[in-house]
Amino acid sequence: MNTYTRVSVTANLQEAQNKVQQLYREGFERDHIYVLTHSAEGTDFVANYTGAEQISIAEEGVITSIANLFRSRGDELRAKMKSLGVPEVEASRLEGELDKGKILVLATPSTEVNSYSTEDFQRTIL
Repeated sequence: MNTYTRVSVTANLQEAQNKVQQLYREGFERDHIYVLTHSAEGTDFVANYTGAEQISIAEEGVITSIANLFRSRGDELRAKMKSLGVPEVEASRLEGELDKGKILVLATPSTEVNSYSTEDFQRTIL
């Protein structure tokens, strides 16, 4: 298994659920598969529906989590993605996808998460 976060952009709830199940079958642990939508309520709903996790203080760290209380929603979303190793430029692009109503499914390896350089980031977009 690779040591980088996998990111998929899905168009709806069913695609997100299918992607979560696929990642689980590929060997990702359930508590390392996350979903993210533009709204906190939407993320909560999708997480409950798919059985995936939400990016929490455990992944973000205390400082980022506290800082998110004072950030715009877009800044908060990008910070959450960056906490899982997504580079800033890609996080900005993905935040644009969330603005369009898409759902992100992210999966991290069970071991340490490596930060991407812009050159080695590999998208998996449905």
